[in-house]
Amino acid sequence: MIWNREQYLAHCTFEFTGREMFCELFGPLHALEAEWRAQGASEKEIGMTAFGWDYALLTHLAGHTGAVTGITPRVLEETPDITVSVDAMGRKTKLFKQSATIPLPLSHPVQTMDDWLKIKHWYVFSEERVNRERLREQKKLWDKGYLTLIGVPGGFDEPRQLLGEAELCIAYYEEPEMIEDMLATMADTAVKVIERVGEIVPIDILTIHEDMAGKSGPLAGPKQVTEFLKPYYRKVWDCAKSFGAKLFSQDSDGNMEGVLDAFIDCGVNCFYPCEPAAGMDIVKLREKYGTKFCIKGGIDKHVLRQDFAAIRAELEYKTSGILRGGGTVFALDHRIPNGVPIENYRYYVRTGRELLGLPPVTEEGWARMAF
Repeated sequence: MIWNREQYLAHCTFEFTGREMFCELFGPLHALEAEWRAQGASEKEIGMTAFGWDYALLTHLAGHTGAVTGITPRVLEETPDITVSVDAMGRKTKLFKQSATIPLPLSHPVQTMDDWLKIKHWYVFSEERVNRERLREQKKLWDKGYLTLIGVPGGFDEPRQLLGEAELCIAYYEEPEMIEDMLATMADTAVKVIERVGEIVPIDILTIHEDMAGKSGPLAGPKQVTEFLKPYYRKVWDCAKSFGAKLFSQDSDGNMEGVLDAFIDCGVNCFYPCEPAAGMDIVKLREKYGTKFCIKGGIDKHVLRQDFAAIRAELEYKTSGILRGGGTVFALDHRIPNGVPIENYRYYVRTGRELLGLPPVTEEGWARMAF
């Protein structure tokens, strides 16, 4: 089913639309295509359209809030297994194609306050960040029922991209003025972009990417979230809300339980992908937090490598009554892993639809719902 903006926003704000939402957030990992083709999957299955996934009509608004570096990315080395590149921040990166979709930075542009001041202009506002002609076309899409999204740099993730994880964590203590200046600069630019965008087209969803946690928990605690990230989050969220935004959606892998309360206080009201392998249990989250935030994902992707009984047990638990009736976008907690047999995936789709009371697949289609 294709969801329009009214249906999707109502569902994510805990209104029961008469139907549960069952989708894929990200789709398959790279190597899975060859595995499925060897197992006899159809091209429509490999392309994901055969499964009739739910998805929403959407458009990413033409206002750029992130770094504008002027650096042209280039590939340094390419093999079947890795790609070594220089990215738009000038960092040397390595992508392990068989197991990852995001390249690993091998260097970073900032080590000191002086380094930050040299590249601070990457984040300073200019009118060229806003494409008004494109926005006028996007207003027509909004009128037709498309969701409108605008993203801002992660309050943890963007400084991490500049400094590296360990260096950022140290900088909270040794260079707090630098982190505060980074986030104040980013906030100022994001607000100016959002204001100009919102004058032309209403904004439905503010998105932010953090990826700030692993299995053992987040790399920054509630103290750092409150002290450093909250002023940034509240400034951009309050601005987006003034132009109609209903959802503030955060993407972060790993176990985020230690900072959920702090991020709720920052205004976030939609979390994904809620990884079970890191200890995130969406049933327990809903029991604890009720309707404080929408949940997307949370179905254990690794169970799909097991047998049909394990897949059914996972689905029966995760599609239980407490998560029904709005506020949950049922989906795997990230990409479909390598090693998932196509028969298991077919069974997962059939069983999930059955348990959620959805009709058999009659319409082909899919789109990423990671936003």
